[in-house]
Amino acid sequence: MVPDFTVTDLKQHLYCPRIPWFRLVQPVKSAATYAMERGHRVQDRVEALEKRRSFREYGLPTGERLFGLWLKSDRLGLSGRIDMAVRTHVGVFPIDFKDTEGPVRANHRVQLAAYSVLLEEYFELPSPLAFVYRVPDDSVFTVEVGPFQRDDVRRRLDEMRTSVQSEAFPEPTSVRARCVECEFVNYCGDIF
Repeated sequence: MVPDFTVTDLKQHLYCPRIPWFRLVQPVKSAATYAMERGHRVQDRVEALEKRRSFREYGLPTGERLFGLWLKSDRLGLSGRIDMAVRTHVGVFPIDFKDTEGPVRANHRVQLAAYSVLLEEYFELPSPLAFVYRVPDDSVFTVEVGPFQRDDVRRRLDEMRTSVQSEAFPEPTSVRARCVECEFVNYCGDIF
């Protein structure tokens, strides 16, 4: 039986397919990285600030902030906890807090599309846009979530199911710089 996946599994699959494989196929003890621990501290700080912020930065006139909402879709076999969602009378919008620099990357886009799909199913409201709040420079980026992005979520979930069912050790990421601070670096003997 193939287990359900989390949105984090999906995001990590794009970052490096070995990360969810180690969690789901060959569970090993991993070490929390500095970035993971920092992320938890940043989350608390941003939530406190976000409660006082207007919705203007998101291009929304008003709405209800929902923090740490845990959603699950039995249909997709997918669950996840959203940093924040804004529910309005016209739709619901996931917002992910990122303590990074640079553009919104492909794995973040898939993560946001997955949250949009989960929000739509739960609230029965459209979720055509998602947002990344980049913490270091207080920037907000809009990410479109259309049919292509929704199909990409399903396709990536199918890839992960195939990988887990076959139990074949996936190829590592081609970006070796990611391996240096990976929580599973000690288990990838073919990298170094």
